[in-house]
Amino acid sequence: MKTPPPAAFAACALFLPMLAHAQAATSPHSFAGKVALYSEYEYRGLAQTSEKPALQGTFDYAHASGFYVGTFITNISWLKDTGEVLNREIDGRIEWDIYAGYKWGFADGWTLDVGYLRYQYPGSNEVPALFSKPNTDEVYAGLSYGPATLKYSYGLSDIFGVPGSKGSDYLELTVNQPIMDKLTLNGLIGHQRYKGRQQDGNFDNSDFSYTVWKLGATYDFGNGFAVGAYYKDTNADPIYFTFLGRDWSDKRVVGFVSYSF
Repeated sequence: MKTPPPAAFAACALFLPMLAHAQAATSPHSFAGKVALYSEYEYRGLAQTSEKPALQGTFDYAHASGFYVGTFITNISWLKDTGEVLNREIDGRIEWDIYAGYKWGFADGWTLDVGYLRYQYPGSNEVPALFSKPNTDEVYAGLSYGPATLKYSYGLSDIFGVPGSKGSDYLELTVNQPIMDKLTLNGLIGHQRYKGRQQDGNFDNSDFSYTVWKLGATYDFGNGFAVGAYYKDTNADPIYFTFLGRDWSDKRVVGFVSYSF
C-alpha cells in the first residue's frame, strides 16, 4: 500500500477540525450550562436562603425545532426556617427544578414560549393543616419582543407549601436592554397572586399576594464570565413573610458572578 505523503496528513489535520466545526454548527442539537454564586437566592421577590449565599447550576438542551428541556439546582434554607417557626421539622435543603417547553418564533422579532416547570424539594415533608408538601407544578406561557418578555405562570398544585393554593398564578414583565458594550440593564415587575382559602389563624391565602420589582445591571466579561447586581423590593405584608427575625420580602441588593459554557 502506498503511504500518503506528509502533506496529505497535514491537510487532513487541518480539514478534520474544520469539518467537525461545520457539523457542530449545523447540528439541530445544542447544550448550554451555567454555574453561579449569588449573595442570596431570592425568587419572585422572596428570600430563599435567609440572606446567605447560594451556589446554583443550570443545564439546558435545545432542539432546532424549538423544543427544550433543562434543570436547575440550588441550596435553600426557607424550608428549615419554616419548620422552626411552626415548631415542626421540615426537611429539604435543596431546590431541584425540571422544565420543558417549546419556543416558536412566529413573526419578525416575536417569540412564544410555552412549557411546564416542576419545583422539587428532595426530602421535604408537610405539616398537616399548616404546611403542604412544597413540591410545585406550574405551566407557563411567555411572549417576547426585542428586550421585553411578558410571562404568565399558573399553579397546577398547591404552590410552595401554602395549603389550598392550587390555581394561584404569577405575571411578570422583564426587560433586558443593552445600554453599552457588554453592559445590560435588567428590569422586572411581577405580581404573585395566591388563590384564596381561609386558613387557621383567621387569614386568607389572598393575604399572601404581593407585587415585586427589580432593577439592576449585568456586565459580560466574555469567555462565559459575567457579574451583576440588582435591587429588589415588594409590597408584601411582612407579617406573613417574617421568619426568625428576617423579612423574606424586604428590600435588598443581590449580587452575583456566573460562568456560562
